Order: sequence, then structure tokens, then C-alpha cells
Amino acid sequence: MQLSYWENEHWFTNVDYTIVGSGIVGLHTALRLRERFPESKILIIEKGPLPQGASTKNAGFACFGSLSEIIADLNNHTEEEVISLIQKRWQGLQLLRKRLGDAAIDFKPYGGYELFLKDDTAGYEDCMRRMPFVNEVLKPLFRTDVFAKEIDRFDFKGIQEYLVFNPFEGQIDTGLMMQALLKEAVAQNILILNSQTVIACHEKLDNVEVSLGDFSFTTKKLLFATNGFAGGITKGALTPARAQVLITEPIPNLDIRGTFHIDRGYYYFRNINNRILFGGGRNLDFEGETTTEFGQTELIQNQLEKMLRETILPNTDFTIAHRWSGIMGIGSHKNPIVQQLSEHIYCGVRLGGMGVAIGSIVGMELGDLVS
Repeated sequence: MQLSYWENEHWFTNVDYTIVGSGIVGLHTALRLRERFPESKILIIEKGPLPQGASTKNAGFACFGSLSEIIADLNNHTEEEVISLIQKRWQGLQLLRKRLGDAAIDFKPYGGYELFLKDDTAGYEDCMRRMPFVNEVLKPLFRTDVFAKEIDRFDFKGIQEYLVFNPFEGQIDTGLMMQALLKEAVAQNILILNSQTVIACHEKLDNVEVSLGDFSFTTKKLLFATNGFAGGITKGALTPARAQVLITEPIPNLDIRGTFHIDRGYYYFRNINNRILFGGGRNLDFEGETTTEFGQTELIQNQLEKMLRETILPNTDFTIAHRWSGIMGIGSHKNPIVQQLSEHIYCGVRLGGMGVAIGSIVGMELGDLVS
């Protein structure tokens, strides 16, 4: 492709900062750079027609971890690490709401719930036993108990007696959130180019040459915000994780309201526009779901429908309206990777399935890392 004078002059000449990825992290990075460097030229490159990955494909949970997830993390990380991570997620949610406003993202403070299936007696009893300890650990951050037992009022079937309720959780409209972020970026004179894939980058003494296949350009700094697609630049510290999701047609008189977690967060569902959005099941096939390929599998989709039919909506007729998938970035450690990779190249990746909560903070940190 040959660029015109106008295209080259206005899009690809004197670029100060190029961000790869126009999701939550990439947009917050760009907005932070605009705050720090008001006169700079900022370009975002996105390989998809929409933000690829998970930013427009997530379930819209404004959460920071269910009780069973936090207990699992405490088994594998130090108490200080877990508290720090939850604090970062909580601060990230507040930053997102403050930047865009609750109305713009349709934030609903309905609270969150955790269900425990009948055959998960050991996990249920462990959570009940350790709940006071976890509440005590989190009290300096939230000033009150986060988790409490609650009787099931939703008529779920095949679950343990109590749900665990968290009043600090909410839900958002993911599409509205991303539209609001994109509008903010455009208003701040940040250029966004979609359907452009970075084929290669070559670092020079004073800049980085970025190849988009048909042509190349130079940028003073290059920042990767591609999360689950960043395995190649993190040297094995990150692996992709596909999340499969489905949503029902509208259900008359649906009385389920909130965000819901099952099995350490491997399953999750919520209400939206009188529908149930339900995702998860990656734990049924970890190897198969360690992929950057979008799509669904019969194994996981059948299990999601089975749980909908038997546990979540046992006395309700429903029809599946739509299915999709998103790609997350995970690793052996839950902390995000925000670091300088070389003289002019940086990254902010590995959000651990908590992009809505932590993406804004990771973007801010990435923007602050650059000189």
C-alpha cells in the first residue's frame, strides 16, 4: 500500500508514542500519556475492527475476586501480595468510574454472590470457615466486612444452603464503557487505527521502526497493551486463556439481579436486559482453552447449558440467543506485568481475567513508566 502525502504527514510522521492494543489498558495508557505530554503525538494500533481480546467481550463484572478465589490466592501467594492485588483492582474500578461516570458505563451496584454446588462440600465448608479471616484481612481496605452468608432467594437448585454476598460488587455495560473510552481518546486528539497488525518492530538508537505489513513508520516509544496476545514479548511469563460466553433471549419476569460466581470464578453469570449472560468452563479443558483462537467447543457449551438448565434457571424455559469468546492473559503469578522491555519498548499485560477492574490502573502505570 502506498501512503498519500496527507496520510503519511498526519498519521505516521513525528509519532511520539505508539500503543499496540485499543482495549481498556491501551486507551488508559494513551489518556495518561496525553495528561503527561499534552503536545505529543499519540497513535494507537489495533489489529481488529473492534478492540480484540477481552475488552469488548468480557461479562461486565465490576468485581475484585470472589471469596473462594481469594482463598485460593492466599494458598498460593503471600497475604501481602493478595491484599495488594485486591487493592489495585478496587482502585482500578474507582478510577474507571471516576473517569467515565457511572451513567456512561451503566454501573449498577447490585452486589455479587457466590454459589457452591452440592458436590463442592469441601470448598463450601472451607469458605465458611475462613470467611471471618478473609474479612479481617480486607477490613483495612473496605472498613467493614466484605463477605457475608445469605439465604438463596433466587430459587437456584443443587447448591449448598448459603450464598456468599459481597455488597461491593457491581455490574457495567461493557459496550458502553468501551464506547465512552474511545470517545474520550478521540476528544483528546489520540489517533486510533483499526485493522492494522504489527508484523515486526526494530529498535534503533533513537526510535522504533514498526512494520504494519504494507508499510513501516517510526515512533519514539512503542508500548504493548495486548494482554492475552503478548506471550511472545513476555518470554513465557504469560499464557493466553480463552473464555467462552453465551447469553439467553429475554426471559419474562426474570428475578435474578447481580453478579454471580461459581467454582472459584471459573463460572460466572449475571442479568442484563432481562437475559442471563453466562460464561466460563475453562477448567474443563485447560490445555484446549490455552489458545489465542476465538471460538466455542461442544464440551464447554454443553456444560454451560446444563448448568443453566439444572442450577440457574431450573424452572424457566430459555433460548440461547448468542455465543462468543474472549482471550485473557494469565500466568503463574496474578500480578500484571508492567515493565520496560528495552530502551524504547514497554508493556502492560497479564490482567488475570480482571481487566475491567485492573485495566485502568495498568494503563496508568504503563503511561507513567514512559519518559
